[in-house]
Amino acid sequence: MSISTALKARREQLRDREAGFTLIELLVVVIIIGILAAIAIPVYIGVQNSAKDSSAQSDLANAKVAINAAYSASTGGSWTALSTTAATNTSAFSKYGWTNGPVDDSATAGGSTSSWCLVEQSGSGTNFYVTQATSPSSTKTADCK
Repeated sequence: MSISTALKARREQLRDREAGFTLIELLVVVIIIGILAAIAIPVYIGVQNSAKDSSAQSDLANAKVAINAAYSASTGGSWTALSTTAATNTSAFSKYGWTNGPVDDSATAGGSTSSWCLVEQSGSGTNFYVTQATSPSSTKTADCK
């Protein structure tokens, strides 16, 4: 075997070993993935909280429609006032579409539709309120004690 043949074989071996990634290249890729995750995770959590808030507002709007339907259907003072007990509200207003799932609390002052307030805390921790005169909102009104 000649020296040039041996050198040529050695060069071939060295070329084959250079096919992998270096440690620096792998670290750069890991850092880039970490930066992308640091940007994407808070955005995802914000979207989740927004969905939870929308769900709470929708539940309250449905409860408001059921209460108004019950009041419209009442005759001669047979209006059933809201109760602070979820089970009582569910049985009284279920035929009007109120299932009272996550609606937490109600405050009432008798048999009119102008003095009630429903409260629901969304999964994000925000309280939402609805009354006869308002749409679901995170702002507490005078009717909500």
